[in-house]
Amino acid sequence: MRIDVLVAEIGSTTTVINAFNGIGTPCPKFIGQGVAPTSVLQGDVTIGLKGAINDLKSKLKVDELIYGEMLATSSAAGGLRMTVHGLVYDMTVRAAKEAALGAGGIIKMVTAGKLRRTDLKKIKEINPNIILIAGGVDYGERETALYNMEQVVSLNLNVPIIYAGNIENREEVKEICEEADVKLYIVDNVYPKIDVLNIEPTRRVIQDVFEEHIIHAPGMSTVREMVTGPIIPTPGAVMEAAKLLKDDLGDLVIFDVGGATTDVHSVTEGSEEISKILISPEPYAKRTVEGDLGVYVNSMHIVEKIGLEKLKEEFPNAEQLIRNIKPIPENEEEIKFVERLTKEAVLISLERHAGIIRYIYGPTGKKTVAEGKDLTNIKYIIGTGGALTRLPGRIDILKSILEKKKDVELYPGKDAQILIDNDYIFASLGVLSKKYPEDALILMKNSLYKNQ
Repeated sequence: MRIDVLVAEIGSTTTVINAFNGIGTPCPKFIGQGVAPTSVLQGDVTIGLKGAINDLKSKLKVDELIYGEMLATSSAAGGLRMTVHGLVYDMTVRAAKEAALGAGGIIKMVTAGKLRRTDLKKIKEINPNIILIAGGVDYGERETALYNMEQVVSLNLNVPIIYAGNIENREEVKEICEEADVKLYIVDNVYPKIDVLNIEPTRRVIQDVFEEHIIHAPGMSTVREMVTGPIIPTPGAVMEAAKLLKDDLGDLVIFDVGGATTDVHSVTEGSEEISKILISPEPYAKRTVEGDLGVYVNSMHIVEKIGLEKLKEEFPNAEQLIRNIKPIPENEEEIKFVERLTKEAVLISLERHAGIIRYIYGPTGKKTVAEGKDLTNIKYIIGTGGALTRLPGRIDILKSILEKKKDVELYPGKDAQILIDNDYIFASLGVLSKKYPEDALILMKNSLYKNQ
């Protein structure tokens, strides 16, 4: 059987392969999906990739698959580990962090101001895939970013560095890295002026650097030989899908609840009313990742958030369910239990992602301000990832967002529509959109409106 495009999602525990035909025609189609355990621990991720292809062949009932192109996303080998270093936390550091998260980076360390000896020690321990240095608005403070660059280069980590700070430092930054033989990428300042975020150039370069340098998981060099197109971080691929879909449907937020983390991607400028009282700028496309909210690896964190006694009111044998939790629930009681954990993960991640209205009291009386991401203009709440595409109660879980009492929280309104990535292909379509945006959009909408 001939397949136009295969897209591999090489995760830390599972490798998924999605097959698409009709690419480049008005009617692209999702053909099927194969799944296998990721084989990082076996020393070669291609074992898992070939296992997923064999699973796909079995489901399609064919002996041979010939593909025209293969693209990939990856979060294997711990994903895209990054450290971010800037000048002032609420300004350049925050802007750099938003860029890194939006590209699919896993932020292991964030610092503001000049790096200390203990900071440098921690960077060495983390051994990041990429280091991002920012600091200073254009033609503003220069010294901190240059100092940090010198210190990071002195660590001899053989790690690519992205510089996204004050434009005046570019020549010196270039010299520092050339002398130390360090790979350097210079991009536009993430915070060029007060209250101006410019994170898209950095986000794009992070994904390019990931593909060029970060294929360090065992066997990834072989995968690079099999893959004919780009390899980007899986969370970054979901963000690409979100941005493309927003341009067609309107303002949206995507929840991705996994076994280890919960990711939230929102693409919205918010309301004009809230933007007038916003005390600091927010990115148009924002991603937050909650490393403590996973329904398998981190299920105990969610249990603690709910409270064991409260959980036992709903599930009398909660302790047994916790002890025996599986990556995929097998019976009705286990399913209901994971649905309860997923609901909690969604509501907590919403609270952490969304902004709030605050009241400040001063000599002139009460002043109303807004802080954080404004989700009040959201038209669509979308579920992707294992839990929110496969659990029977997935629609009701996302509806709980609409039932959440809104006082000062900048949450979506009650008229927001719930949609599900029924085919569980958003990450694959994010990487597909890099080359075939029109096809990716059609396939996304087919997945969202399937069975409706």
